[in-house]
Amino acid sequence: HTDCGHKSGDRLCISVDSWWADLNYYLSALPFLAAVDSGIMGISSDNVTFLPPSKDQMNFCYNVSSCHSSFPEAMKKWNEFYQHVKSHSSSFDELLEYLWAAHVSSLKVARKIFQNRLKYYSKQEADFERSWALFVDYLAPPNFPTTLIRTYEFQKELPTRMLVSGDRAPFISDFSGFQNTVLFALNLLHKVHKYTGTLSLTLWKTLMKSTVARKLFLEILEFILHSFN
Repeated sequence: HTDCGHKSGDRLCISVDSWWADLNYYLSALPFLAAVDSGIMGISSDNVTFLPPSKDQMNFCYNVSSCHSSFPEAMKKWNEFYQHVKSHSSSFDELLEYLWAAHVSSLKVARKIFQNRLKYYSKQEADFERSWALFVDYLAPPNFPTTLIRTYEFQKELPTRMLVSGDRAPFISDFSGFQNTVLFALNLLHKVHKYTGTLSLTLWKTLMKSTVARKLFLEILEFILHSFN
């Protein structure tokens, strides 16, 4: 139980029990510490240590050395990304490939560690969380360009509140038509992925090795986003 985010408690604090918060820690702390470690920020890794949460301290890392020892693969991929950023010889598409590899690696670790957090949510919200995390696996192969504006346009079509029992996409009355459609599509993707035993993701990765296929997918996605914005 926590008062985090409730009127009765500190409305600005972030609960360590939050699945979203825990995953976002891994998607922000690890890349930040890897950036420090790579030298790209010009500060010593000895000068950066994050404060631990009030509980479950072993589920997190707090400085460069502890993150390297606890999550070597994810830190390695983030370091590879920053080395290519520093080299100035990589194309934008190549940088995106390294960025997504690191992002997916961090997410994979976090999803495994915080699977038990899903019990704190309604079935509908937990299903959405699983579907969203899975969708990231499908966004990575086409090297979706995560520019600020494009990411904002994409994420504003996600649910604007926690899903509760009784929410059934595409029939959620306080969601827009497009938000309902996005939620329905994410749930459908999760079902397809589950019933094909990851075959759909394998085929998708193979398809996205084609530059033409990647470009076509991104153009279609861009068209869909602009049509509803």
